Amino acid sequence: MTDEPSRRTPFPAWDEKRLRAATRAAGVSLWSWNVDTDAITMDERAYELWGIGKSTREITFETLSKNIHPADLKRVRSAFAATRAIVGAYEIDFRIMHDTALRWISARGQGSDADIAERVMFGVFLDVTQRKQAEEANELLAGEMSHRVMNLLQIATALTHITSRSAETKEEMAQDLTSRLMALGRAQTLVRPLPGRKTDAALLGDILAIVLAPYDEKGATVRVRVSVPKVNVGPASSTALALVVHELATNAAKYGALSTERGSLDVSCNVHDDDVVLIWTERGGPAGAGPSKRSGFGSKLVTQSVTAQLGGSIAFDWSHEGVVATLRMSKQHLTK
Repeated sequence: MTDEPSRRTPFPAWDEKRLRAATRAAGVSLWSWNVDTDAITMDERAYELWGIGKSTREITFETLSKNIHPADLKRVRSAFAATRAIVGAYEIDFRIMHDTALRWISARGQGSDADIAERVMFGVFLDVTQRKQAEEANELLAGEMSHRVMNLLQIATALTHITSRSAETKEEMAQDLTSRLMALGRAQTLVRPLPGRKTDAALLGDILAIVLAPYDEKGATVRVRVSVPKVNVGPASSTALALVVHELATNAAKYGALSTERGSLDVSCNVHDDDVVLIWTERGGPAGAGPSKRSGFGSKLVTQSVTAQLGGSIAFDWSHEGVVATLRMSKQHLTK
């Protein structure tokens, strides 16, 4: 039995042309550093990545440092100086300013003079901007999810206390609590609509009724009163407005008027030519429930939603009687 000749194509030699094609396809930039002269040599892609003109004759760390984000410069400088003392591979991520844009770069190489040739060390730059942006988005989402879960647990506890004050039997308490939790679920659906679900325009009064329904307490001291005119809220703004009202109600149940037996909440609205002004008035809440207890992720979320999505502003008036929040919204934004 004779061996057949191999039909495999010989692997191409890694000449300079093929190496450059491979590194460009992978988004890799090459650099070298002369440990004696401090001179840095980079390939064409690295020049583009750093935003440095090819006419720049001499490149050192100080040349590159002009483009490094000021908040990262000290850290990168220390890491750069310590590379020769590091045993094995090293990697550092940092930000650079490219014109008006911000980029993330990952610098990688071998420390302890590994693979050094003629006093020159070698490494690569990677543009990891998209990965860093994805990580930041995930961290923001995780923070928001954590905030929402903690709020739901605290609100469930608050609704249990509210229900226990008015229920006369355990059966009545179970029924009322179930009803309130289901209403809270409907409010959550409004605040977080399902992906791809089309939402029609809603009435302001309906949004307030759905979101505030879990906190209404029949036959008890706590009252939730809503008095608003007929105002249309567009599909793009309904979620943002529901989110703001939900956050205000959450804080009221945790720290404000809805956390006590004698507290009350009044929500009214005035419509002007270009603005819709919603007035949120709490009375009878616990003493000392001021801005320090209500600040945090939720308050930032409210402010961002009002300014960015509703084209307005929100202001708080803290007094011994309770908080009054004045929410001004652009009528044009509100109907979108």
